[in-house]
Amino acid sequence: MPSGPEHGLELVEALASRGELAGSHLLPAVRGEMLTRLGRHDDARSALLPALALCGNAAERAVLQRKVDELS
Repeated sequence: MPSGPEHGLELVEALASRGELAGSHLLPAVRGEMLTRLGRHDDARSALLPALALCGNAAERAVLQRKVDELS
């Protein structure tokens, strides 16, 4: 985060392009957070929905759901 959400998003996109963390909710969740911080709310919601679907932890799902709801 010291370099800003743009740089964070670039790192996330690089990980995704290599297939790293495929099947994990963490990558789309972080992507959604970076997009939210950039004010790209529609894109953020689109990133958070797969994170929500992949997440198996009830507490984390609740946090993700709240973020999705806030962007709706």
